[in-house]
Amino acid sequence: MVDVANIAKARLEAGELALGIGLRQARTVDIGKAMKTCGYDWLFIDMEHNSMSVDTAAQISVAAQDAGITPIVRVPGFQHFHATRVLDGGAQGVVIPHVDTAAVAAEMVNNTKYPPIGHRSVTGTLPQVNFASHSVGEVTPAINDSTLVVVMVETPTAVENVEAIAGTPGVDVVLVGTNDLCMEMGIPGQVGDPQVVVAMERIVAACQANGVHAGLGGVYEPALMQRYIDMGMRFILAGSDLSFLMAAAKDRASTLRGFL
Repeated sequence: MVDVANIAKARLEAGELALGIGLRQARTVDIGKAMKTCGYDWLFIDMEHNSMSVDTAAQISVAAQDAGITPIVRVPGFQHFHATRVLDGGAQGVVIPHVDTAAVAAEMVNNTKYPPIGHRSVTGTLPQVNFASHSVGEVTPAINDSTLVVVMVETPTAVENVEAIAGTPGVDVVLVGTNDLCMEMGIPGQVGDPQVVVAMERIVAACQANGVHAGLGGVYEPALMQRYIDMGMRFILAGSDLSFLMAAAKDRASTLRGFL
C-alpha cells in the first residue's frame, strides 16, 4: 500500500480548519519550513497572479512536503498542462480559478486525476512518494486520493451553479474568491455585504450537501472571517506573504518613528 500524506486534507477530513498562506513574493524553498513553524497547513502557490515559474513552484512544493506542509498551486488557466506539470513536479493539490459551471469542474477533474476517475497522463516516479518505485496500479490510486482538487467560485454565475459544481465527482473543495465575486456583483471590496453573506450561505450549504469542503479566500478581517468560519468555511486562505510582510514592516516603522 502506498501512503501519501496530505496534511491539509487530513485537517479537512477531521473537521478542522486547514489554514493556508498565499505565496506571491517567496521564491526560496525555506518558505515551507517557515510557514509550518508559523502554524499553517498549506501553501497557496499562486501562479495566476505572479511571475513564478513552474520550476520554482515545483522546488517549493517538494521542499514543502518534507517540511510537513501541503503544497497547493493555483494554476493560471484551464489547459491540462497547467495542472499536470505542477502535480508531476510535487504539488499535492491544484486550485483552478474562475470555474463557473459543473462542466468546467468536470473537465478539471478529468485533467488532474488518473483513470478511472479522469485521464491524467501517467509519468515516472513522483516526488509525492519520494521517488520510490511502485507499481502503477498501486501509486495512481494513492496519488488520486491524496490530490486536492480545489475549484474557485468567483462570479454570480458560479454561485447560481454551485450545487452542480460542488456535486461534481472528484471535486474536493469549493473556494470562494470573494474579491472577484464582489467585483462581479458590482460591490467592489464589500466582502461583508448582505449579498455576499447570502452567497456564502448558499456555497456552504451546497458543499455540505455534497460532502465537499467550503473554502474562503479574499476575506482577512478577523471578525468577518470568524463569521464565515462559523457558517462552515474550513479551507481558509489566511493571507499572503506580501500582506504579512507589509503589515509587520509598517508596524515596526511606526513604532520606531514614535521613539522620537
